[in-house]
Amino acid sequence: MSTPELNRVFALQQAHQWEVKASTAEQRKEKLRKLKSAVEAHADEIVAAVLKDTRKPEGEIKVTEVLGVMGNIQTNIDYLDEWMKPVEVIPSGNKNDKARIVSEARGVCLILGPWNFPLGLTMGPLAAAIAAGNCCMVKLTDLCPATARVAAKIIKQAFEEKEVALFEGGVDVATALLELPFNHIFFTGSTRVGKLVMTAAAKNLATVTLELGGKSPVIVDEGADVKKVAGDLAAAKQFNGGQACISPDYVFIKESQKGALIEEFQAKVKQNLYADDGSIKKENIAQIVNDQNFARIKKLFDDAVAKGAKIAVGGKLEQGDRTIHPTLLTEVTPDMQIMQEEIFAPIVPVVTYKNIDEVIRHISGRAKPLALYIYSNNQTNIDKLLERTSSGGVTINGFFSHYLEKRLPFGGVNGSGMGSYHGVFGFKAFSHERAIYIQQSL
Repeated sequence: MSTPELNRVFALQQAHQWEVKASTAEQRKEKLRKLKSAVEAHADEIVAAVLKDTRKPEGEIKVTEVLGVMGNIQTNIDYLDEWMKPVEVIPSGNKNDKARIVSEARGVCLILGPWNFPLGLTMGPLAAAIAAGNCCMVKLTDLCPATARVAAKIIKQAFEEKEVALFEGGVDVATALLELPFNHIFFTGSTRVGKLVMTAAAKNLATVTLELGGKSPVIVDEGADVKKVAGDLAAAKQFNGGQACISPDYVFIKESQKGALIEEFQAKVKQNLYADDGSIKKENIAQIVNDQNFARIKKLFDDAVAKGAKIAVGGKLEQGDRTIHPTLLTEVTPDMQIMQEEIFAPIVPVVTYKNIDEVIRHISGRAKPLALYIYSNNQTNIDKLLERTSSGGVTINGFFSHYLEKRLPFGGVNGSGMGSYHGVFGFKAFSHERAIYIQQSL
């Protein structure tokens, strides 16, 4: 994709943005219906493409890359009339005057998607941007070329390029796009690349939404149901092979509960993933996305073992097809690299603690995570953890629920992200709240 071609489409969208901004709720809903229909029409191609790019279980692909996408689009359709209504304000000085807040489109937006959920985490923001009345240029990751090809077909079927255009290609295309003076940039990916995106946005004072990651801890309080924790943990780390931004990254647990966690985690993993002959059912767990990431994870794993970590469950890393068996590591210490870097794999370091204050010191002394998971029946301890730590979101006595609830904002804080979306919060992310004051003539 040449830079002149990117410039051409950008100029088209800059010229057309005012017409799109002035569109009615019904016109925007019709665009969303076309997008939803195009996704539905290409559902089988989406599943085949994501399977080719990632070797995810087909059931996971259908949920995250097809049904989830269609559900997000439908949410925008269902609530758009309500979201677009101006908010009337009674002036504080002169009660005879009038005032209101109007949500208006930001303009021309750039959406950069990730590889772990290549369509789901690109089309979700796109639906919100369309609902808010924006023009968009979209780029999927080069690590999922088959998915990007299908996504390009979907976008061309649903939109004219002066409204929405999708670009395939490598890092050079993303870099060239970031040189353009967009009004808003929505990026999902690593903290490292998020900093580059924010640097590029600063040159044009573009607003940004950064959906990043971080080391999301699990705190198991005394008296918590360890059997439930282990079952939830096994399922969560199996999901996409642990390659999710809100995947639990490490576990704090009392020494007295550790044995039960290991035993139940092993039983659940065996039940979920292994055949009677002891072989893993590879069709039920995603492979690590590429050789570079596999090597990075193996380096973290090897460093931990070399420094004294014990393999309590799993520990098998198959380089040939980048399969990592769900693994629990115990005797983990803070100096190990695996406790300093987001893992993004089905490996769980387990750390024992004596009191909640020790846990709070560890979490609050590090970068703010995207998610925090608390298993506890002790409201005093729950309140203390919430008051003395910070994270993008929290689920108590479960995993992922704060992400799945569309009436809650989803996003990170500082190192784990900036801004939020989902439901009305996505509409707000792609909108500017414009203040309008009307003086009444005397």
